[in-house]
Formats: sequence, structure tokens, C-alpha cells
Amino acid sequence: MDLSTKYMGLSLKNPLVASASPVSKKIGNIKKLEDAGASAVVMYSLFEEQIIHEQEELDYYLTRGSESFAEALTYFPPIDAYNFGPNEYLEHIRKAKETVDIPIIGSLNGVSNTGWSDYAKRIEEAGADAIELNIYYIPTDLSLSGADIENLYLENLKRVKDAVTIPVAMKLSPYFSAMANMAKRLDEAGANGLVLFNRFYQPDINLDSLEVEPGVVLSTSNDLRLPLRWVAILSGKIKASLAATTGIHGAADALKMIMAGADVTMLCATLLKNGIGKVSEIKQDMAEWMEKRGYESIEQIKGMISHKSIANPAAFERANYMKALNEFN
Repeated sequence: MDLSTKYMGLSLKNPLVASASPVSKKIGNIKKLEDAGASAVVMYSLFEEQIIHEQEELDYYLTRGSESFAEALTYFPPIDAYNFGPNEYLEHIRKAKETVDIPIIGSLNGVSNTGWSDYAKRIEEAGADAIELNIYYIPTDLSLSGADIENLYLENLKRVKDAVTIPVAMKLSPYFSAMANMAKRLDEAGANGLVLFNRFYQPDINLDSLEVEPGVVLSTSNDLRLPLRWVAILSGKIKASLAATTGIHGAADALKMIMAGADVTMLCATLLKNGIGKVSEIKQDMAEWMEKRGYESIEQIKGMISHKSIANPAAFERANYMKALNEFN
């Protein structure tokens, strides 16, 4: 059974990629991921706040206005909460490359364009095979337009692309007003891959302490429907590779994403819930499903149920919408 695929020009043994998560913070875990069958690993993210701190700029941003707003210094965690600083991150990539044969993808997480291109270059020099840009930004500024936000993504991509020669993927949120057009613009700006979608971690309110507190709610298989739809819509319409993430917990989830048109499927929550060995189980179940149905390769099923494969996708979407609304009549 040929499970091989290509992602951003990288030849992978199968479409199961470990997504950016705490799992990759230990070299031993990265080796276990390779042994379990993961075809590549996206490293845990290096955050913009860490980069700013190393450049001795974070203190200015954190303390500015703190006399007027006593809570200002509580917005960011202490710097040691990030575990690894930028230099340690680069060394971690070097060690990972020495330990495993599968591709290692660096991850940069931030908002502004300050320092990204420099660190993208340093990640490349450390041996990373590609870079994933994760622009985690919730636009709360009432003066910012949708066009402003889109330009922020495009400017960051262009700066990093100018700095490195390795492939660059953009990890996106689903909240653009014209998602298809944004994907097209990123594709034209040189994105080698689009990762659909970033999962925003929503805060909660603690009624005992009367404070806003962060919380992590891991995905379930039900969460795959949003990325599934957009992978299907974009498949075959842009040059960039498509990576599906969020809601992929088993072989059925991965197979659905591939049939929609994904080049790779990224695993995170299922590894945190079930352990690294889950990769091997998913890989085996996928191969068995394909064999039973006479498929010999991933390429045979990739994109077979994408919008491009449907004669009238708009009518198809409309018909399904109407059918869903009438299910409970």
C-alpha cells in the first residue's frame, strides 16, 4: 500500500504529520513519533513575545502605561513560562534533525512583522526543512478593517519568504470574510502551503476568583467539518499544498480530509489524549480501509470528493444546506 504524499515539495511517507504541540518539546518524543509512523513533525511554536524579549524590547511594551493600568503587567506570562527561549529553540531543531530522518518543520507564532524574518532565517540555518507561520491574532481594535488584517498576513508572509529558501506554510483562522480570496492572495504571494485551521483557545470566567482564565478544550472529531469544507473548496484551485488540522482523531477523519483534497492531515489533540502510539493505529487503519476497497495509493483518493470534482459545487452546497434544515421536520 502506497501511502506516500507530497507537502510543500517535501516527499512524505504518509499524510500523518504531528502538529505543533507540547509533544515535540522532548527529543525522545520526536523519535517516538518517527517510530510510530509520523511522516513529519511541526515543532512547538516559538512565540513573538520570546523574540521581543531576547531583543530587550519586551520590558518596554509590558511596562508602558503600567502606572495607569495596574493589570497591564498581568497580560503576559513570566518569560520562564515559555520553557525554551529562541536560542534553545534553534538548538532543539538541530538536535531533532540529528536524531530523526523525517522532515522537521519550525513554527513561528505571533502578530507583528518585527523580528520574524531574522528568526525564520535562523530556523532555516538550524536545519528545519520548512517553516509554519501561525499568526494568532484576534482583531479587537475597532479601527482595523478586514483589509488591514489581510495585509498583516500578507506582509508577514512576504517578509519571511524574502528571508528563507525553504518552504513556508501559513496557518490560518477560518474568520476571513472572503476565505477563498484570501487563500488565493496568499497563494499568489508565495505561500507553499495553507494549514486549515488554527484553533483559537477561548478564555473563560472564573466565578470564584472573578478573573478571566485561559482554558484548553481539545478538539473532537466533530470539529473537522469546518476545515473539511474549506479543504474541499480550495483543492485543485490553488498551487499551495493543503494541510488539514483540527478534529482529526482517527483513520476515518484523516481519510475524509484526504478525499476532500488535503495533502497531509495534522494530529494534535489525539496525541495528547491517546499518546504517540495513536499514529501507528491511524496509519494501519487507513491502509486496511484502502485495501478493502481496492485502492493502492493515497493519490487515488486524494481530492475525489472535492468541490472541483463536482459539476456544480454551489448548487451542491445549497442542496445540502436545505436538506440539513429539513432533517428534523
